[in-house]
Amino acid sequence: MRELIIAFGLFLFIEGVLYALFPSKMKNMLKKLDVVADKQLRTGGLIFALIGFIIIWYLKI
Repeated sequence: MRELIIAFGLFLFIEGVLYALFPSKMKNMLKKLDVVADKQLRTGGLIFALIGFIIIWYLKI
């Protein structure tokens, strides 16, 4: 459970740094999400989740 909280904190830290350093680019990127199809977003999300799971699983061995 501790690792999950640390991972969530790291996620929030990275997100916060991106918004702090590049606010206009982040706004433009979020606006572009409207033109991307739901299926593409879902597929991309699943791919990134799978890659993240593999990285975590590999590091825990």
